[in-house]
Amino acid sequence: MNKTLYIGNLAMEVTEEDLQASFAEVGPVVSVNIIKDKFTGISRGFGFIEMAHAEDAEKSIQRFNGGQLYGKTITVSEARPKKDLGGSGREGHRGGGFGGGRGGRNRRF
Repeated sequence: MNKTLYIGNLAMEVTEEDLQASFAEVGPVVSVNIIKDKFTGISRGFGFIEMAHAEDAEKSIQRFNGGQLYGKTITVSEARPKKDLGGSGREGHRGGGFGGGRGGRNRRF
């Protein structure tokens, strides 16, 4: 069964090919995805690796967590599933707008 890993604190120079090559030493890699800023295309410093086998994912955590890659200490852990935000994903949000719950004077139009 596939297992997805979170890889954090990546140097900007790290490529998906770098991660593929490193983690493939432990076992088969299904996919690699470095998360990038949607406007600039620059790495946000983290990504995900999907390993083909759960055992290889555990071995990867043991081998690479706390290790050095391009001079930075990376974190490797089991990825948590995305939370279902439902609706707009803004439940409990109280900011924004003219009043915005920030205090200040009332506005009249």
